[in-house]
Amino acid sequence: MSKSSFSIIGAGAIGTAIARLLAGAGIDVKIANSREPASLAGLAEELGPHVQPSSVEQAACADIVFLAVPWSRIPAAIAGLGDWAGRIVVDANNAIEVPGFKAVDLGGRASSAVVAGMLPGARVVKAFNHLQAALLTPAKNGQRVLFYSGEHEDAKREVARLIERLGFFGIDLGGTETGKLAQFPGGPLPTLDLLKQ
Repeated sequence: MSKSSFSIIGAGAIGTAIARLLAGAGIDVKIANSREPASLAGLAEELGPHVQPSSVEQAACADIVFLAVPWSRIPAAIAGLGDWAGRIVVDANNAIEVPGFKAVDLGGRASSAVVAGMLPGARVVKAFNHLQAALLTPAKNGQRVLFYSGEHEDAKREVARLIERLGFFGIDLGGTETGKLAQFPGGPLPTLDLLKQ
């Protein structure tokens, strides 16, 4: 993992929280939004030299890409990016419409399965989605739990190592279907702030 490159598509609350985590661990990360990279100059200045504004196209070329975009904007955010050629995409999204937090009807499908269908060739791992942005920070009195799931075991191992490196305790929920346990809305695990002592 030390040789992997990282990026974030989405610079809202969750994307910014992930960027802060990575920068705090000394990990270089590119971050992109729907506007020009220059619009992220202030965020990069705040978070330090490990955070580099980039275009979505540049961000999509990283080995591990965090996708943290409001649900309805995902198709536009990834439009034209083509095949992902086996790169890992960490799906940090939830199927809700903001600002009203209205659930999107997925017809019983796991949200990460829907996302994976939009990302041909990607190895999708659902993670960093079940806690509010303010809680995406290491705990002082234990290890905060982060759940992850997906169909690609090797990709999950990479994400698990990153979760541990960032100071969290990862719990593998299994495949995409059982990953619905941490899906918001619908699963019983979202918003649970659990600590491993």
